[in-house]
Amino acid sequence: MLRFAKACAFLLPVLAFALPAHAVDIEPVRGDSGVEAWLVSEDTVPIVAVEVLFHAGSHLDPEGREGLAELTTSLMTQGAGPYDSQAFAARLRDLNVSLSVSAGRDTVHVQMRTLTENVDEAFGLMRLALTEPRFDEEDVARVRAQALAGLAQDEEDPNTVAYRTFFAEAFGAHPYATPTSGSPESITAITVGDMRAYLAGSLARDNASIAVVGDISAQDLIPLLDKTFSTLPETSERADAGATEPLVPGVTLIERDNPQTVVVMGMTGLKRDDADFIPAYVMNYVLGGGSFVSRMFKQVREERGLAYTAYTSLYPLRHGGLTMGYFASGNATAGEALSVARQQIADVAANGITEDELEIAKTYLTGSYALRFDSSRAIASQLAAIQFEDLGIDYINERNGLIEAVTLDDIKRAASRALSPDAMRIVAVGKPEGISATE
Repeated sequence: MLRFAKACAFLLPVLAFALPAHAVDIEPVRGDSGVEAWLVSEDTVPIVAVEVLFHAGSHLDPEGREGLAELTTSLMTQGAGPYDSQAFAARLRDLNVSLSVSAGRDTVHVQMRTLTENVDEAFGLMRLALTEPRFDEEDVARVRAQALAGLAQDEEDPNTVAYRTFFAEAFGAHPYATPTSGSPESITAITVGDMRAYLAGSLARDNASIAVVGDISAQDLIPLLDKTFSTLPETSERADAGATEPLVPGVTLIERDNPQTVVVMGMTGLKRDDADFIPAYVMNYVLGGGSFVSRMFKQVREERGLAYTAYTSLYPLRHGGLTMGYFASGNATAGEALSVARQQIADVAANGITEDELEIAKTYLTGSYALRFDSSRAIASQLAAIQFEDLGIDYINERNGLIEAVTLDDIKRAASRALSPDAMRIVAVGKPEGISATE
């Protein structure tokens, strides 16, 4: 009964831990190894959550080995140290530890959550996954087969096809152009040696952003940080991918016998460290990021019924940024939907937004910010991301003030930079009427 109660306590959402953003007390904690973590110590619930973001990811995949980061991270919790895959999974299960490792374009992302009473062993398992993954032959074959099956499924999914094609065309020769999941040829070519080399060159103490939240003190955390991360290299060997080039405008049409056409569109946008990013973020809420209240949703769906959903988003990466849009419309109405979407983008680019729209955006964006801190895991995720983006330890307290300070002039300036309706890259998958490919 006691073990069952512990498991239930671990699986329940940690709503009792929810804190307003301004109440998050962040303590920088540095171990003897030089590894630093941001700690929010809170003993309301006996749980500890850890988030780690490494400056790595698929943009470091070598040519011909695309998908390496994703395949490698998929295997890091499939056996490590003295534990084969079954024994490692059993150990996590017995201790009620949740541990995952994944890769994005710019990141290797580690998530761990544990009951306080098992925190030492949980950190130990995380250390093994980071530093001693086994890559046993049977597990590599199994995960490789899963990856290949996933790629085959992706080819049948119009949304995946549209996004993969868009990124390939938007980023051209830059490593961001290649899909994080690779191709059948590259996945088949990856060796265990490739995976070990990737980890050795990509994961290091100097490129780790670490956040720890929950029932643990700084005194108890320091030795765990040192034990877990001190065996990683002090510095990484990752190569600088360089800045992205402005995307080349045009329309690509991929014909598929689908009842709907999926459209992904984008423009050269802003990086997260750009001074105009916050104004662009507020602008995007009005244009297409605000769901039911956005211009894109109202005009494309609500007023004309051309699509079930239509939205825009900012897509900042380490080496470049995009402003993107998406909708799926019936083939007969896809051309009209694209025309309406482009009109909304062009209007905001040229004229900005209204005072009323600005106030509505500010009210929502500042009022909803606290919802990002409704559990130990959510707080840890936010803190790791803030570190990763070099926003500063006081960002949580400053962020709403930055939103409130945005003016209509700021919006118009940011919109002129983040929106370029005459220089859009558009990918349509389906058999749309009114959309034609360009050369």
